Amino acid sequence: MAPSRLQVIALIALMLCVGGLSATQAPAAPEARAAPPELVSELRPVVDHARQRFEARDAAGVLAHVSEQYRSGGLTKADVRQQLLAMFSLYEVLRARVRIDNVQVADGVVWVYTSGEVTGRLPLAGWMTVLTWQNEPEVARREEAGWRLFGFQN
Repeated sequence: MAPSRLQVIALIALMLCVGGLSATQAPAAPEARAAPPELVSELRPVVDHARQRFEARDAAGVLAHVSEQYRSGGLTKADVRQQLLAMFSLYEVLRARVRIDNVQVADGVVWVYTSGEVTGRLPLAGWMTVLTWQNEPEVARREEAGWRLFGFQN
């Protein structure tokens, strides 16, 4: 699993979360500028809510933070759903830590950079690190339902 997708779920989850399962690199945000503090403040509770839904093993709750048009590193929303369900079936308990490192705006596109870790408890094996990521980007956009992960559409 490559970090970028779990971040989706975990970035969503994890915001907007659990990110990365693709080896594809995210494109760099062109001529980005720091997002206004109000925007960052608006995104923090969204990321935390997605993280809470992930830990509650609520796939629908996590996926509510992912756009129907999500495309990133070859993954779609349906792929993210399958990854979530696989994790939920494998681990008895999942915990996630997600930190927003930076939010940039480039050409009207909101890039959210997160770092985090997902740990899980396996029957008989105990707790283990499932995924870690550092400063991984995802594109988020405001839709009717609120902020959702949109991906970098590659």
